[in-house]
Amino acid sequence: MQRSLFLKALSILVLMLLIAIPLMMIEGTIRSRMIYRDEAVRSIAEDSVSSQTLLGPLLIIPYTENYQEEEIEEASKQKVMRSRKTKRQIFVFPDQLTLNASVDTDQRYRGMHKVLVYSGQHSMTGDYEIPKLDAIAHEKNNSTITLGEPYISLGLSDTRGLKNVPKISFAKTDYEFKQNSKLDRFSHGLHAPVPLANLQQGGKMAFELNLTIDGIEQMAFVPIAKNNQFTVSSKWQHPQFFGRFLPSAKPTERKIDANGFSVVWNISSLSSNAQQQIFEAECCTTANANANRNSYPNGPEVVAAAQAVGQIDSFGVAFIEPVNAYSQSDRATKYGLLFVALSFAAFFLFEILKQLPIHPVQYTLVGLALVLFFLLLLSLSEHIAFWKAYLVASGACISLIAVYLSNALHSWKRGLGFGIALTVLYGVLFGLLQSENNALIMGSALLFAVLAAIMLVTRKVDWYQIGKSVTPEKPTHIV
Repeated sequence: MQRSLFLKALSILVLMLLIAIPLMMIEGTIRSRMIYRDEAVRSIAEDSVSSQTLLGPLLIIPYTENYQEEEIEEASKQKVMRSRKTKRQIFVFPDQLTLNASVDTDQRYRGMHKVLVYSGQHSMTGDYEIPKLDAIAHEKNNSTITLGEPYISLGLSDTRGLKNVPKISFAKTDYEFKQNSKLDRFSHGLHAPVPLANLQQGGKMAFELNLTIDGIEQMAFVPIAKNNQFTVSSKWQHPQFFGRFLPSAKPTERKIDANGFSVVWNISSLSSNAQQQIFEAECCTTANANANRNSYPNGPEVVAAAQAVGQIDSFGVAFIEPVNAYSQSDRATKYGLLFVALSFAAFFLFEILKQLPIHPVQYTLVGLALVLFFLLLLSLSEHIAFWKAYLVASGACISLIAVYLSNALHSWKRGLGFGIALTVLYGVLFGLLQSENNALIMGSALLFAVLAAIMLVTRKVDWYQIGKSVTPEKPTHIV
């Protein structure tokens, strides 16, 4: 009767929903393994070096201003002159900054987890337009300016990545860097004191700097100059670019192939807020707020806005696996319910067309075998290449299901037929995983093909008559 057909279809739907539970448990396991992998990255970073962000070099000229300020004394209500002292800084950003970086990658292991590390040779050249120091004066006439010791600041997020003490060639003289960038907000890094006498004449002064920087997984840069040109090259084949700016699209400045990559960023100060962000963050932190209020036309409001600066314009490249075993396993698991649905649909059609019903227990066992594939894939891919793990896991599950269905369907040919169909299905899934950009169109084409096949096979079926003869003459025995 039609009622029995409806109940059978409903029971199959309930079984699918129940099988979704172990699928979700496997997805949870994958997420947990991803967390363990991230912890391995953090552990290696704690023991060696973390990802790097390079800022600078930035020339800073500190000075002290002594001046007299008139105020009304509360007790006598008389005007009196008070001496005031304010510490300020002049920020000199490079006019031109050119960086050429050649990066080599390697692998580190923490347990079974693999992490990419890198070592980069960074060559930096550029120049500053030094202001005339004797022209520095406060807007009040009764002030005295005392210049401090200038220094060149270089921000680096993890100085453990430096394998030697770098020097900067500035105005044809070498200066050795010391610890601490001497910046308030970006304190990680180095600074190189520069004699004040070398800056008195002002004008354009060139610099040159070579750095060897080690890091883990990604390298970022801050474009602080008026004109910035950053070139990064490596033999790593799968760069991932991030940040506010992407590399140049010119064919002569962008090359990514099987031999590695070489890309160029050309960034001007008109397209980046890095200079203003650094100036606001350094000049207007809580420690310097009162000392710098007079530098801003809007007073405390601008200072408060500057204190809220949390990020700085940057860009960079990540040296990571584009699709690792966990991300591929996670993507595969998302197709798990579709696998089960297609298999159950095939069983149901076989049951209807061949009048050989399949017991709900048999549906359940086949569904669990399909689910187990994803767990096998995850566990095997942690130890061998993903494609090998996929081949072993799918081969094992296809063989198990084919042998089981040969008995359940009373024919080895039927079992073999289902095995071949599953092989095609697993092959399509592997194609979906390997071609992320085409996954949607391939998945849509697969579903359309399946629906078309079902409609063609059942186009002459009289569903009203099918419902009256679901029960076969001989029951199916589970062996």
